[in-house]
Amino acid sequence: MKFIGIIPARYASSRFPGKPLSMIGERTMIERVYRQASRELDDVVVATDDSRIFDAVTAFGGKAVMTSESHRSGTDRCREAYTNVGSDADVVINIQGDEPFIAPEQIASLKACFDNSGVAIATLARKFDKTKGFEALFDPNLVKVIMDNDSNAVYFSRAIIPYVRNHPWQQWLDNVEFHTHVGLYAYRAEILAEITRLTQSSLELSESLEQLRWLQNGYKIRVALTDRPTIGIDTPDDLKAAIDYLKTLDRNA
Repeated sequence: MKFIGIIPARYASSRFPGKPLSMIGERTMIERVYRQASRELDDVVVATDDSRIFDAVTAFGGKAVMTSESHRSGTDRCREAYTNVGSDADVVINIQGDEPFIAPEQIASLKACFDNSGVAIATLARKFDKTKGFEALFDPNLVKVIMDNDSNAVYFSRAIIPYVRNHPWQQWLDNVEFHTHVGLYAYRAEILAEITRLTQSSLELSESLEQLRWLQNGYKIRVALTDRPTIGIDTPDDLKAAIDYLKTLDRNA
């Protein structure tokens, strides 16, 4: 089975313009994501709508492809990139361009999901760290997920799921194991073509989560668990946290 990793990367961002080219140590964010992905995947490409990102990727020896400026999501950009590069990979792995410390073993976990021929889409989740407290769990930017007994997603939400009816909220963390979503996706190539033709669904519009479009249309999403931390960078403050994290890695090397 052949896999391709595609890293969607836009320059324009309302919260953090030019984010992919931000420096983390001596390398740009996009270079760090690319190099991490390349430790597990033989074929990796950055899908961008901006020549500055394209040029930066090719300058460090990476592979990049230009895509439309009008895509609604990274999934749509992945589909165009897969087509534009003429890939014949069986599975497309959508790697977030703002996750500079994505671990190769996390990508390997996604790949392993497709050993089961019935898996069409896969993603990652982790157990919520109870030491972070209820306020962190309540954060709507931290997407929660619940799974069935076969490790397929039942629902994703910005709200806390499940609701713990028989305990006051102060006791929820002591009585239920919560899981949070890690925004890394993999899709069989033919399924990627199908889901990018779907119109936005009511659940997706309500929560602003594109994976709900797939669930609402009957697609199953297999969820693999990871215990590795990741640092998603959405704001300049997040970038500072990533730089500080890199310093701790360098000290412990």
